[in-house]
Amino acid sequence: MKFLVALFGVVLVLEGLPYAAFPKPMQKWLGQMAVMPPHLLRVFGVLAMAVGLLLCYLTQRTTVLG
Repeated sequence: MKFLVALFGVVLVLEGLPYAAFPKPMQKWLGQMAVMPPHLLRVFGVLAMAVGLLLCYLTQRTTVLG
């Protein structure tokens, strides 16, 4: 459970970093996302999840075998 909480903290840091470092460009980017069709956002979301799952799988596989 401790690892999960730490991992959630790292995710929040990485998610907040662009907003803290580049607030104006992030506002512009979020404005562009607001006008994108929902199906395109869904495709990007599914692709991001697939890449994340692949990275988790590869990390666990190399940790167990290596």
